[in-house]
Amino acid sequence: MIEKKRAFFYLVFAFFVSFLGSLFLFRQKKTEGIFSPIVSQIVKNKETLLSNNQDGLNEPKTEICPLNGILYSKSQKKLWEKRRPLGIMVENHLEARPQSGLSSADIVYEVVAEGGITRFLAIYYCQDADYVGPVRSARIYFIKLLQEYGDYPLYAHVGGANTPGPADALGEIRNLGWVNYNDLNQFSVPFPNFWRDYERLPNRATEHTVYTSTKRLWQYAATKRDLTNVDENGEEWSKNFTPWRFKDDERTNNRGSLTAINFGFWNNNLADYSVKWQYDKVTNSFKRFNGGSPHLDKNTGKQIEAKNVVIVFSNESPANDGYEGGHLLYDIVGKGEGIVFQDGKKIDVYWEKPKETERMIFRDKNRDEISFVRGQIWIEVLPKGNNVNY
Repeated sequence: MIEKKRAFFYLVFAFFVSFLGSLFLFRQKKTEGIFSPIVSQIVKNKETLLSNNQDGLNEPKTEICPLNGILYSKSQKKLWEKRRPLGIMVENHLEARPQSGLSSADIVYEVVAEGGITRFLAIYYCQDADYVGPVRSARIYFIKLLQEYGDYPLYAHVGGANTPGPADALGEIRNLGWVNYNDLNQFSVPFPNFWRDYERLPNRATEHTVYTSTKRLWQYAATKRDLTNVDENGEEWSKNFTPWRFKDDERTNNRGSLTAINFGFWNNNLADYSVKWQYDKVTNSFKRFNGGSPHLDKNTGKQIEAKNVVIVFSNESPANDGYEGGHLLYDIVGKGEGIVFQDGKKIDVYWEKPKETERMIFRDKNRDEISFVRGQIWIEVLPKGNNVNY
């Protein structure tokens, strides 16, 4: 009986010690949150992750970003010369807003994924972003757009369309020889290069919680896939890359009187996915509204703005592959019509992209190639026949 009492006493004592110890540890880590531990590490390293954007900030801006023409310092150029373009799939579902990292992309593409819900392909090369996301799945037309960014551009996503047929994105990635090389599918890239953050956008479904960082992905590609600015054979990524032409901002008195650009993608979900770009003549930039509200970047808390807004009209068709959500196809290889908005003006253009790996070029009515104003470029792919009001 004594032994039983003694055993019971030890059991109760151990329970209280364990409870008090857990309580102490919880309080010590309260400021870190109770979600994935990698988030705490990301926050801890935030200054390091942001440093790539700050290095050489006070030096002369003489070096041209080959993607969007922004001028940076020599120190900043040394950073991007060690890597290759990185495309990240970022969703635009209502529960994904505000997204993180879109304002740091050099170029952003927006296309409907399904059901009138659009998705973004954010292209990074000259800037870093400590948080990017929420990250979602691949679509075949985004792959075709990404292919023009040199040999083996990095592609970050969470799975993708894989129904057999013309919209099979994961099948296309296999056919291109990207699997386990420049393809950075979250299902094959280990933690902590992607992580779930349940507190960044509280009370959201799990599918809207995956994030990544450009620095982590570039480091992973370099150390695990032997992909830096050169591939495993020593070939430079830019060997077959064609940069666009760039120009400086127009003088204020030469800027146009355009005030706003308005358009939608589908009649379904039109209000939630309508887009407005409000022109600011002083800054010579367009401020973005997403579904009727200012489109904010959660990293900065500021409204997203671009120097150039490009409309690409493309033939949209259903893949008819039996997928319940309805996979789509867009003819973004070939030729078509479009509009370029810059310097407060509208320019009717023709676009041409002879094949997947060739750059989409924009030409005016005289067939001269358009020069983009130095700064972020947003390319909006709309179904043919959609109206754009300005």
